[in-house]
Amino acid sequence: MRDHGWAAAALVVVTAINFLVFPGHTFLQSDTQIYLPILERLWNPSLFQHEILAQQPHVSFTIYDEAAIWLRKLTGGEFQTILAGQQILFRGLGLLGVYLIGLALGFTRSRAILLASVQGLGATIMGPSILIFEYEPVPRASAIGLTLFALGLIARQHYWGAGCAAGLAFLYQVPAVYPFWLGYFLLALIPSYPERMRKHIQGLVGMAAAVVLLLVLSQMQTGAGEKQVFFSRVDEAHEAMIRARASYNYVSLWPSRNFWHYGALWLAGLIALKRIWNRAPQDWRILAWAMPAIGMLSMPVSWLLLEQLKWGLTPQIQPARAVLYVTAFAVILSAAAGIAAAEGRRWLECGAWFLIPFSLPAQTRTLQYLTEWASPASRRAALAALGLATLAAVSLWLSSRLQRGWVVTLAFAAVPFWALPNLAKVRNYPSLHHTEMDELANWARSQTHVDAVFLFPAVGRDLAPGVFRAKALRAVYADWKGGGQVNYLREFMDIWLPRWRQAMEPKFVPEAPARYRRFGIDYLVVPQKQALSGETAVWKNDRYLVYRVP
Repeated sequence: MRDHGWAAAALVVVTAINFLVFPGHTFLQSDTQIYLPILERLWNPSLFQHEILAQQPHVSFTIYDEAAIWLRKLTGGEFQTILAGQQILFRGLGLLGVYLIGLALGFTRSRAILLASVQGLGATIMGPSILIFEYEPVPRASAIGLTLFALGLIARQHYWGAGCAAGLAFLYQVPAVYPFWLGYFLLALIPSYPERMRKHIQGLVGMAAAVVLLLVLSQMQTGAGEKQVFFSRVDEAHEAMIRARASYNYVSLWPSRNFWHYGALWLAGLIALKRIWNRAPQDWRILAWAMPAIGMLSMPVSWLLLEQLKWGLTPQIQPARAVLYVTAFAVILSAAAGIAAAEGRRWLECGAWFLIPFSLPAQTRTLQYLTEWASPASRRAALAALGLATLAAVSLWLSSRLQRGWVVTLAFAAVPFWALPNLAKVRNYPSLHHTEMDELANWARSQTHVDAVFLFPAVGRDLAPGVFRAKALRAVYADWKGGGQVNYLREFMDIWLPRWRQAMEPKFVPEAPARYRRFGIDYLVVPQKQALSGETAVWKNDRYLVYRVP
């Protein structure tokens, strides 16, 4: 029981460092700029009467909104706090899943925690523009954490629990968990003895329950529902918009080095899996083989469905995002192979294996080390990865020789979280929030009508309007980040694109605000240096000026 206690405490610490230090977390930096207004309107229908984002939500086929609203009713907290709480919980469950994998491979508790901490460093998934640990509390973040937890439960042969965890992941976001379920169906089809078959069926029960619940909840969606057309085609106008606004959907537009990158990671994962094959539980190693393979196949499948067949649901499903599991398993398997090499006293091999999981968070493109060695950033990243891999081998060597060697292992588990941002100078996201925006949002929220419509005509593709919308609870006529909804709703493009072209595409020149009246805009927000001549601002601070549209 004492061992369980300190192991649980160590996992809590790793989760806290993962959330607070590296890779860290953000809010209203990316997709939460879209989700928060949707949640606020579902909570209070009097808000965002003129906000096209909130009027056309795309949350009918996820439990994300129901969970957030139910928790707000239960706790009385704000959505930011509730979503952050879920983010921490599901990150912790994901790390717990990797820890369980370590135990199933026969590692000591301290080395299983080291395996979890290495995975906790995260990685950027090139091409589809996602992360192993999303910085923001979005549905994908919850689904990925639950999927890693399900993998850990499979490794420990808890099939019922794994099915429930992966079923809940399915409820949060289907695209993030479909590689697990495809792999599990393959596992269930393999002939096996009756007792094992019964265990496989236990996992499928969780999936069946999730599908039924998702269909029920989608029909109970409050407010405006999502009009889902499953067999539509992407027309030319929609395709042009997606290519301009969300080009990551088109695999043919990815740089060729992305494919070499994933090919190298897949091969490394296969070799690492072979090194630990006899240690791995039979069912788990089938998933460890199948899920990265599905990730590799997802790229040509995405190309076929979207670029050749032009299936309208593809931009929503985004099947190529399954390459996340190529990277995730490369990290888990190579770190596990490194620990196994240490147990066999093969210290050079141990350090070599650890190069892979440390190079991924240090540099987005691992192969970039070889092609851009002259770059200071690449040299720093390569040296940081090499130093951490060497230190990992040394710490495992010391832990094998000292009476309380587990202390050394746990101490090293925390080092990369400090070394990557401080020595490798890894910056996962820019600093977006500032006092002036908070002042502007507070003024708008308290001093303007709830149905007021704002426009930031001089910011171009900047993210400031989305931050303002969520904090002020006021509509924004058009902004670039909001245009990302064209992935999900074809009709949204017909509303958003004309607005963007009318109000944002023409180069902004300081002029009288009257021309914006015909668009239904009530307030213009411009930088101090672009003040409108002859006009008096109704509010200002050190960064912004606000003009009333007459």
